[in-house]
Amino acid sequence: MSDSPTMELYRKRLEEAKNYGEIWNIVKDVVAFSLQKRRGGMILFLDDMPLQLGAYHPIGTNNIVLNRRFVQIVEASIKSKHVVNALIYNLLLHEYLHALGEYSESEVRRLVYEVSVKCFGVRHVATIIAKKSPWVLLKDIPLEAVSLPKQVMEVVKDFEKTDKYIV
Repeated sequence: MSDSPTMELYRKRLEEAKNYGEIWNIVKDVVAFSLQKRRGGMILFLDDMPLQLGAYHPIGTNNIVLNRRFVQIVEASIKSKHVVNALIYNLLLHEYLHALGEYSESEVRRLVYEVSVKCFGVRHVATIIAKKSPWVLLKDIPLEAVSLPKQVMEVVKDFEKTDKYIV
């Protein structure tokens, strides 16, 4: 069985994504395609958090907070934009599903994998990360040697383009 044109399109978009906003658009599109759900008006914050936490969505908000330190460590160690994009995709997809009202961690993990298989195929790095967990990317990195200074939380500009103001 060959891969669908939809899979090829999503793979190409993820591989070529240059920033958080482009990856976010892929996340929204794969959820709309796979689960027929959509939510707009999300804001992305980057913060340095303990490595046990990849990202979180405070319930009742339109915020996602992504662990900038986690992403930076993977970027510096793996040096593959393709893998980093797949990591960010996984973290954002997971939190987006929470924002859409799915609060069960086990169900969200299952859905992240299911959506990734449908949109990228079982052999794609995004799907492998979804199956094994994003922390698999840290397994060969000596974390005690990683020393990054704490930075101020920042809002990612142009994360979600919208015509509407959110108050």
